Amino acid sequence: MTPNELTTRVTLDTCAAVAALAALVWWLAGESAGLGVLVGGVLAVVNFRWLVARAFVATSTGSASAAAWIVGAGLRFVACTVACGILLATGWAHPIALVAGFTVLPCDLIARGLASARRER
Repeated sequence: MTPNELTTRVTLDTCAAVAALAALVWWLAGESAGLGVLVGGVLAVVNFRWLVARAFVATSTGSASAAAWIVGAGLRFVACTVACGILLATGWAHPIALVAGFTVLPCDLIARGLASARRER
């Protein structure tokens, strides 16, 4: 599996899982919890895609300087922190639901990576 295929599959799997989980949580726990799961998943996917794009640029141009990575990581973290802060301060997203939405992508990425390693072995 190529890195591009992995990125696409993880993105699609995460979006589908987050949408289903958000609908279930919305029905069971209310609007704030459902929105928290949904927004957490969206922020995780955006953060992941941003990281992949930066890694692609660094490897294709050969300019993987530490300063560029630090600035890129800082921008990603600041953007994510501001978005989460606004959602939590306004009460639009439940904190635990937001974390649950964020957790879907790493779990899917690990599962895809392990499955790919098993097939290649």
